[in-house]
Amino acid sequence: MFGLTLLQAVCWLGYLAVIVLVVKRISFHQFAANKKTQHLVLGASICVFGLWLFRVGITPGLDVHFLWLTAMTLLLGLRWALLSGFFTILVSTLTGYDSWTMFGVNGLLGISTPIVVSYLIYNLSFHKLPRHFFIYVFVCAFFAGAAMIALKMLLLGGYYFLDGIHDAQTIKDSYLVLIPLLLFSEGMLNGMTMTLLIIYKPSWVYTFYDKYYLNSK
Repeated sequence: MFGLTLLQAVCWLGYLAVIVLVVKRISFHQFAANKKTQHLVLGASICVFGLWLFRVGITPGLDVHFLWLTAMTLLLGLRWALLSGFFTILVSTLTGYDSWTMFGVNGLLGISTPIVVSYLIYNLSFHKLPRHFFIYVFVCAFFAGAAMIALKMLLLGGYYFLDGIHDAQTIKDSYLVLIPLLLFSEGMLNGMTMTLLIIYKPSWVYTFYDKYYLNSK
């Protein structure tokens, strides 16, 4: 399939299926009429893309960067976060920061999976834990953010190994070894983002409800 490996082709098809499913469940008529949603979705895409420009790595091809996807999920909700993530990876690929052969892999493993799992953590927290401001910030934002960068790097590390791009020792020593260094920073980035948004712009946050987290306390 256009010079792709089998795994890359599977990820391309999987990510395409995710985007088609999302698009079918989004009202673009409402999106066109709602300036607030337009600004939030496009603004989130621009902010995440800007953050992703700052990449570091020990070995070429094994670069790492902060994700910020958990905060974007809490801000926009599941469907708009997936669409915003699609815009982000599309622009990143068009501008040459990522390759087209990795588009499906990055979209499915690096964006869609962290967003979906972040939303699952939020849902579990909302239904199973006390609905408290600090629970929201520390579990849904800080903990989920830290967990998602670990999940993304583990998934991509597995892909690099299975597709024969890097051997296991290189992946471990040059990529996975960086996970502990990123956990706290990624969690703090997402936690601080959501704290500031809740304080100054709570109406922007799709997943935060005053009546549950504040008014009843």
